[in-house]
Amino acid sequence: MINESVLLESRTLRTSVLERTHVLDKVKALSLLPDGLHVTTAMVAAYYEVAETAIRQLVQRHREELAANGLAVLRGSELRDFESDNLSLSKRRNLTIYSRRAVLNVGMLLRDSEVARQVRTYLLDAEYETRTRPVDNFIHSPRRDELDERIDDRITDVLGKTVVPMLNALIETAGEQGRELISLREDVQQIQMKLVEHDLQLSRLQRGQDVKALTGVIGTIDAMNWREFEQHVAGLLRRDGCTGVEVYGGHGGDRGVDITARTADGRSVAVQCKNFAPFRHVLSGEMQKFLGASKVLHRADVALYVATCAFTREALAISAQGGVTAVHRGLLEAWSAGVRLQVLR
Repeated sequence: MINESVLLESRTLRTSVLERTHVLDKVKALSLLPDGLHVTTAMVAAYYEVAETAIRQLVQRHREELAANGLAVLRGSELRDFESDNLSLSKRRNLTIYSRRAVLNVGMLLRDSEVARQVRTYLLDAEYETRTRPVDNFIHSPRRDELDERIDDRITDVLGKTVVPMLNALIETAGEQGRELISLREDVQQIQMKLVEHDLQLSRLQRGQDVKALTGVIGTIDAMNWREFEQHVAGLLRRDGCTGVEVYGGHGGDRGVDITARTADGRSVAVQCKNFAPFRHVLSGEMQKFLGASKVLHRADVALYVATCAFTREALAISAQGGVTAVHRGLLEAWSAGVRLQVLR
């Protein structure tokens, strides 16, 4: 069994297990901001049951490592945009936010926290099990009944296209009940991601591969420039059976979209690609502009807004009403790792 001190001292080992953010939920519930992606310093401190000063001191000592895993400091217009979507507007000059990877990273560095110790225990147990699992050369390919597959797909579709947009609309007018609805929406989104992860695991098993945590997928995407990102998305469309895939690359002839294609069954596809920083959001105005371009100018049957970040509540509401599929950071990661988008099936 790997000793806990090795995890505390070895950045290489910490990096190797950073994708296992699900262990955070095994120890206790992690509260997220309304965007479903980030937490503040106060929320990290509350999760690990330590003072905020302990988290700030740890960030000062390990800023480079944490920044590489999702820690960001927002200022100026970025801060105002983020606060308008997630927090009440304030006069603060900056705000430090953490992704789930960064929160897990903190747990692997924080010494004086019982919660952090439990997180490390889960991580080390999982690592030990992976390293000592006997090799089985016989390929087990579990069969998935077509009816079960249709049921899973239908649940995912209903959650993404009906339940979440409905909750977004209710939150806008909820008043005092807003917090409860936000919590409910987070639960629904967690169910969505569990279904996606389950689909991915089954897909990998059916190809005769070991089920193990994916590493480096989203990091590779973050390292792309906008041209490489558009080509990456185009490659995903081709992989999933689309034909006639054309990347416009910012040329004037694109009429407001970055990629066009056709699905395997002949439906027209229009895609917008946004290679934004993880802490940014796709705003409602940006979604409205793409909605007009994809549905009015291109008359697309399938409209995809693919972003390396989250979407504001208003942008999600517009996408749901207009029939645009919002491919946020988490869904993009799963799509890149092999899960086919429901709308392309």
